Amino acid sequence: MAAQQAENDYFANEPPPRDLPANTTLARAFIGRHAAGGRRVVLVTSGGTTVPLETQTVRYIDNFSAGTRGATSAEYFLAHGYAVVFLHRQFSLLPYSRHYSHNTRSFLDYMREERGRVVVDAQHQAEMLRVLREYAAAKRDDRLLILSYVTITEYLWNLREVAKLMRPLGPSAIFYLAAAVSDFFVPQDRMVEHKIQSNEEFLALGRAPSAKPPAARTEGKSLIIDLEPVPKFLKQLVDGWAPDAMIVSFKLETDPALLVKKAQYALNKYAHHLVIGNLLHTRKWEVVFVSELDGEKWIRVPRSRRTKSFSGVQSLVGSADHAAKMDSFEADESLTTDGSGVPHGEPALEIESVIIPEIEAMHTKLIGQAQARAAKS
Repeated sequence: MAAQQAENDYFANEPPPRDLPANTTLARAFIGRHAAGGRRVVLVTSGGTTVPLETQTVRYIDNFSAGTRGATSAEYFLAHGYAVVFLHRQFSLLPYSRHYSHNTRSFLDYMREERGRVVVDAQHQAEMLRVLREYAAAKRDDRLLILSYVTITEYLWNLREVAKLMRPLGPSAIFYLAAAVSDFFVPQDRMVEHKIQSNEEFLALGRAPSAKPPAARTEGKSLIIDLEPVPKFLKQLVDGWAPDAMIVSFKLETDPALLVKKAQYALNKYAHHLVIGNLLHTRKWEVVFVSELDGEKWIRVPRSRRTKSFSGVQSLVGSADHAAKMDSFEADESLTTDGSGVPHGEPALEIESVIIPEIEAMHTKLIGQAQARAAKS
């Protein structure tokens, strides 16, 4: 009852985004088409959420997420036959185009001019053709719907409305909640309208009287930001919005000692089917699955197949796995490499290419269990 009341209060006080009706119309048609065809549908959330400090937003709180996990996972879900609703932070990474954006190279570096025409360099032809074909196939089959948000409130409104539309899919639906969602926000009734002034002479101007002090304000020369916790809606996905769907959520930590404990806590608290735990500095190379179905299960990319990472710390791999024996999964470190850590002839392996097949197998089991329960009733 408390969770339901918190949800009601939040959506009664926080206005919906202007593009919500358009997003809902697109999602309804998309989900309906694939439901009629008996196809599994996954909602992938991706990227960070902003917390505006003013109604006419100039300043806001953000996080570092570029949406890599979500965009990459969406591609592998599509490769495994799912229809994908991709709810992403505006301007974060997108499936397929992610290969050529948000990196140290300009997209134009992949091309050159030849006889007055733009052509792709020969060294990039094969890879770009593969990506283009996969993207074209997803578009041709109408299996990818891209929706966007910016703020935490826009994210939650879109999540709730799409979840309700997916409810008729029953166990054929998956929620893959990879977005880095803000834990705190500024309520609408505590948000100042105009840009917060840093000059003390202008502080009183334009500030409307309020029963509560503004959540973000200057006091003397200091900026005070008084945030409130975002209501915990993850449990509502299970209890109300889409009670029969498979729900996969993520837990990111920086302390290896806390990772598995926090993932298990989230699993018990929110009753999701799977919590995927990952450490900030090893998230591209290993994750831990925590579920009622399989317990604790580590997914790792062998050292010889790991993608490069500017933020990765190789020495932390296995540090959160208390049962791990480092020599058992780091033994391939002695393989001859080209200096980059990748053996000759072996391509780097994205961890999402291992994560998604594991989730598909778990989803198949859960669908089978639901069908067995339905047959008994």
